[in-house]
Amino acid sequence: MDSTFFMCKPDAVERGLVGEILSRLERRGLKLVRAELRQLDEATAKAHYAEHDGKPFFGELVSFITRSNVLVCEVAGPKDTWAVVRTAMGATDPAKAAPGTIRGDLAIEIGENLVHGSDSAEAAARELGLFFPEH
Repeated sequence: MDSTFFMCKPDAVERGLVGEILSRLERRGLKLVRAELRQLDEATAKAHYAEHDGKPFFGELVSFITRSNVLVCEVAGPKDTWAVVRTAMGATDPAKAAPGTIRGDLAIEIGENLVHGSDSAEAAARELGLFFPEH
């Protein structure tokens, strides 16, 4: 089995969409290995989004992801799970996300686009290590 990191962001939790979102992944044949509802602290948020440090939107990104609970998950599938999850999520900008994707059906704006998924096998390993150090 291959695993990846997946997160339902604060807007997904606040809007009560976590069940809908996870069921979409499960219907694709992916398995939820572990999940934890958490309030991210600033240090964890900054570590998670380190590649964006120094960009104009970094502060807003950290404020958004720490404003309320998120659901952090490990999701498993047979191969290239991160790519399957990214396809299910849809484009980062919901206005450009295809119908049938999580963002295409449920999100409206890029700043609150409901979900995060690792964008490579390397990112999955890093993010799983950050959020589930016992992994």
